[in-house]
Amino acid sequence: MALEINSSNFESLANGDKLVVIDFWAPWCGPCKALGPTIEEVAAEYEGKAIVGKCNVDDNNDIAMQFGVRNIPMIVFLKGGEVKDVNVGTLKKSELTAKIDALL
Repeated sequence: MALEINSSNFESLANGDKLVVIDFWAPWCGPCKALGPTIEEVAAEYEGKAIVGKCNVDDNNDIAMQFGVRNIPMIVFLKGGEVKDVNVGTLKKSELTAKIDALL
C-alpha cells in the first residue's frame, strides 16, 4: 500500500537513503483516480526497495508548493534529498517501473 506522505513524515523520507516516489494527487482529480491503482501496485511491488507514496495537494499545500506542483497528477522521484526526475500526467505501469528501476 502506498504510504501517505504529509508534513509530519516528509522531511525524514525525502532526506533518507532510499528512492522516494511521490504521487501528488487530489480526490477531485479524475486522472489522479485513474493513476491510483497503478501507484498502489507499484508500492507493493517495490516495498523494501523504494518508498512509493501519495501526497494529497489539498491537505499538504506546503509540500506541493515546495515542488512547484501546478498540474496533477505529478510524480516526483527523490533520492538523497535531490529531485532525480519529475513526471506530470498519468503513466503506464511499465513506464513508472522503468523510471524507478533506472534510479534504484
